[in-house]
Amino acid sequence: DISATRSREETISQFQQHAIPNYGRYPISLVRGEGALVWDAEGNEYLDLFPGWGCNILGHCPPRVVAAVQEQVSKLVHIPNTWYTEPQGDFAEALCTRGFGQAFFCNSGAEANEGAIKLARKYGRLNKNGAYEIITALNSFHGRTLAMIAATGQPQYQQNFQPLAPGFVNVPYN
Repeated sequence: DISATRSREETISQFQQHAIPNYGRYPISLVRGEGALVWDAEGNEYLDLFPGWGCNILGHCPPRVVAAVQEQVSKLVHIPNTWYTEPQGDFAEALCTRGFGQAFFCNSGAEANEGAIKLARKYGRLNKNGAYEIITALNSFHGRTLAMIAATGQPQYQQNFQPLAPGFVNVPYN
């Protein structure tokens, strides 16, 4: 059982002093998770229905994932893409043999979006008479890099980062 070492208020105060508020946060300090449940510093239990941008879609601390992570970090914690590793090769093969072409490994959703945009622009320049514009939806969110802010269809995220990267057209849904 993991319990809090400080109160919610102390944790929130610490963040207010030392962290840039790039996301709005709920006034809850989580300290533990198991499956679809999380607990806060005061011991309150919550049903967590947020996917964590893909990180927690399997739930918090599923035993098989915990065991796999523990096994892997006992061998290698992090290997950059400048080296080969068997697990990454196995994963690429598993994706490719299920119809996904070749794998592109990256670190974040913004980096994945940037890679997709680069591929689309390269294809457009080579095969579509130099086409390079990317159509994205109004009220969308694609990440916090400069290109992804331009792709994001929300002016409140764009206003402090002018001029925006060119080549994005925001349209209403449907």
